[in-house]
Amino acid sequence: MPPQPMAHLKEPATGRMHRQFVPLLADETVAQSLDRLRRHPPSDGAVYFYVTDEDGRLLGVVPARRLLLSPPEAAVAGLMVPDAVTLPASATVLDACRLFIQYRLLALPVVDEGGRLLGVLDVEPYKEDLRRLERATVVGRLVQPVARFMQVESSGGLVLLAATAAALLLANSPYSESFHAFWETHAGLTFGDSSLVESLRDWIGDGLMTLFFFVVGLEIKREIVSGELADPRKALLPVLAAVGGMVVPAAVYALCLWGRPGWRGWGVPMATDIAFVVGFLTLLGPRVPSGLKVLLLTLAIADDIGAVLVIAVAYSGQLDLGTLALAGAGLGLVPLLRWLGVRSATVHAALGAAIWLGFLKSGVHPTVAGVLLGLLTPTRPPTGRGLVLDVIHDLNGRLRGIRRGTPEETPELASPAERLEHALHPWVAFAIMPLFALANAGVRVEAQALATPIALAVAAGLVLGKPIGIVLFSALSVRMGWARLPDGVDWRAMIGAGCLGGIGFTMSLFIAGLALDGPLLDEAKIGVLVGSAASAILGCLLLIAFLPSRAPGRDGMPPRA
Repeated sequence: MPPQPMAHLKEPATGRMHRQFVPLLADETVAQSLDRLRRHPPSDGAVYFYVTDEDGRLLGVVPARRLLLSPPEAAVAGLMVPDAVTLPASATVLDACRLFIQYRLLALPVVDEGGRLLGVLDVEPYKEDLRRLERATVVGRLVQPVARFMQVESSGGLVLLAATAAALLLANSPYSESFHAFWETHAGLTFGDSSLVESLRDWIGDGLMTLFFFVVGLEIKREIVSGELADPRKALLPVLAAVGGMVVPAAVYALCLWGRPGWRGWGVPMATDIAFVVGFLTLLGPRVPSGLKVLLLTLAIADDIGAVLVIAVAYSGQLDLGTLALAGAGLGLVPLLRWLGVRSATVHAALGAAIWLGFLKSGVHPTVAGVLLGLLTPTRPPTGRGLVLDVIHDLNGRLRGIRRGTPEETPELASPAERLEHALHPWVAFAIMPLFALANAGVRVEAQALATPIALAVAAGLVLGKPIGIVLFSALSVRMGWARLPDGVDWRAMIGAGCLGGIGFTMSLFIAGLALDGPLLDEAKIGVLVGSAASAILGCLLLIAFLPSRAPGRDGMPPRA
């Protein structure tokens, strides 16, 4: 077997380590350190000096520029950056490369198990390895959020399904009245003459679901900045397919109920539930081409944008323009605070809560605030302190006479959007959405309820309207030369994908709760459950029939569990 081109990455990193370093002592001054460096010159190109104690244990690092520009009487301990990034003596060349890429350092100190400084690795001998690895790392950083998203969504879909089954069982059991009464329990806060009291079901819909929509906003922002929606040519097919998947189901529902009670629920069959779609794509495994997976996921994200617009425009209450203006001013403060350098999570959380309350009192559904806040979240790591903090830092330095160096900020590796999505996505998938299903999917299932006009209209919109709209608008865009089908995808597979798009569930139930109430709402819920189940079964059967079975990884993507 020929040797692997990068097999040397498994070799010990100490093989490239040099010992031509002069450690600084924490209790000496800059003048004493420079004098010792003149007597024992370090290796050429030294950019960092390492501070040790008398036993040789590493205490910190001092950049060469800081040492040279500091007053002679300044203490070395005041100049050093503590908690330096270190490499253990047992590390491999690959481990060293990863640290060089992650922290953008020009040298790494090597320490033993006791923290004693053994030597230094310079970046120069690693340049060729770093060029190869960085290309792979960049691709990994682009793919990792999507892979993590897929994993959480597919697992969350199972929990969501279990919560739905539990809600249906309880709603059709002898405990039905107690079950519904529990969700109608009122709770809230009172401040003097002002109060904010809602039922538990409304707290979930207006409060917790705002976090769900905040994560939706983060996902939309990610797709717009670095995903499929970033390239207009790639985005055109899923966006137009999503438009068709919203317009046609709404038209089917409206035609079925024209002039009848419940006509206002035309937005119910417009939505696609991304958690269940991802779950069924995972269930189908490698037989689904990667192009079709990306198309469906991007379609679902674009569908979420449409659903948010529908909620904001069609299903918000009577507007209080004054309160809405205050909420808008709060949204304007978000980028202003970021520009000023205010990054406190507490400050931003308090501002977000105030914006949410403003939307709630203005008549616009508060979940819209969640999406807007998600879209305003930066997708790139901050590069500086910000204007105000820079001024304060400079003034502080001048008042102190710049006698002591201040450790420089370590640049953040992850953007605020990435950190928030990583932190909140599991809570949304495994707690908030199942709670929403428990509170809203519980409806009594009776034979006559399946044949009511609203249930039939919702089911028809999901089962028929969704695939017709998705395939029709996709065909028009391809026929006009605006887009083309992904590799490995034909029109039969598109029909199956369109049927999977008919799984409305979470968003459909949410819109139903805004558009309808009483018996009409129960009928719509029945339609959502039946239509989503039928769409899932039909979509899976069609994709199994139309897509050939393939070995894992044949589509150019690694197999997923």
